[in-house]
Amino acid sequence: MNELSPSPQRSAYLRGQKRHKRKIRIWQIALVVALFGIWELVTRVGLTDGFLISSPSRMAATFINLCQSGDLWLHIGTSCLETVVGFILGTLLGTAVAIAMWWSDTLSRILDPYLVVLNALPKTALGPIFIVWMGAGIGSIIVMTLAISLIVTILNMYQGFMSTETEKIRLMRTLGASRHQILWMLVFPANYATLLGTLKVNVGLSWVGVIMGEFLVSRAGLGYLIVYGSQVFNMDLVMTSVLLLAVAAVVMYALVLWVEKIINHFLGVMP
Repeated sequence: MNELSPSPQRSAYLRGQKRHKRKIRIWQIALVVALFGIWELVTRVGLTDGFLISSPSRMAATFINLCQSGDLWLHIGTSCLETVVGFILGTLLGTAVAIAMWWSDTLSRILDPYLVVLNALPKTALGPIFIVWMGAGIGSIIVMTLAISLIVTILNMYQGFMSTETEKIRLMRTLGASRHQILWMLVFPANYATLLGTLKVNVGLSWVGVIMGEFLVSRAGLGYLIVYGSQVFNMDLVMTSVLLLAVAAVVMYALVLWVEKIINHFLGVMP
């Protein structure tokens, strides 16, 4: 037997895991198909009014009309661009502020009450202020996204940094390590999982910020379509836009998982 080949027990375990994952995937797909099937059925037989809650067939027709009009990719691209920019800026700025707070205890004590207040403050209350400051455009929407994701990133990363094992920090200090070395050789690598978890959370928060911003001020985007559809009472457009929003969010989350998988493989981390 090849020394590198897995044992029979290991092979059986891996096959079992693959079958289990395949079974879960089948059930997930079946659940979605059943949901849409029941939705279509109750509207076809007249148990509910398709004009009020739409239906999968009406949503499909609306989707085709959006594609034919050429506006669909403009709206999807606008929302995705705003979300990606807000996601990247929120993660980078939030991590940078968390590092600065870990580095300086004085700065941490100064910012702590403000972070608590900003985290508790409803972000929609800041929307009109951002519009006045940034204008009725993409800038105010991105700032709204930052307002939602930035504080969460700072709090999560800072809490992770402060939770690093103090014994290891003392050991590095005893060996003569500088604060810079402790940060980049111990604290930051120890919070690798915290950073990845924050990225996953920020996917949803970024989409929330973008849609909230587009509800307040936008000329394009999925949020704009939802608001416009509700204003003209076109529930087919509203539900189609919501479904497109869900698909876009899932795709972005899957990309984050893909990046995590690549990093884990590069670092040799077992899933």
